[in-house]
Amino acid sequence: MAVKLRLMRMGKKKQPTYRVVAADSRKARNGRFIEVLGFYDPRRDPSVIEIDNDKAVGWLQNGAQPTERVEKLLKITGAWESFTGVASEAAVPTPATPAEEPVAEEAPVEEPVAEEAPVEEPVAEEAPVEEPVAEEAPADEAIEAAVDENEEA
Repeated sequence: MAVKLRLMRMGKKKQPTYRVVAADSRKARNGRFIEVLGFYDPRRDPSVIEIDNDKAVGWLQNGAQPTERVEKLLKITGAWESFTGVASEAAVPTPATPAEEPVAEEAPVEEPVAEEAPVEEPVAEEAPVEEPVAEEAPADEAIEAAVDENEEA
């Protein structure tokens, strides 16, 4: 049986949320699944991604193939790095719930600004470029003469 890690659409019309599931690749998108690994809510800002990394890595080690979108989600949550052992550059840690950290305000530091004297740049004179004049070729005259003869006839 070919197992895929993929998204299963949930939610109301025009309000999608997704479950990340391990499912038989022959089943429908919202059909029967083997196990739920987590969920993904793209409508929130920032989007919420909650995946059980241990379950996901277990399925990947058993040969499950993730879809492109699920692979991106696994890279974000860090499950892909623990499976491959290679750190991804695209991995961006996102907290499940946004926590506000107190920001200490620092006094602005004024740096002395040195006045720069305007620098005069020498102007280079450009020589005028002569464009060659195209002369009519004798073949063009022959074509025009043939056209004139056809018009007269």
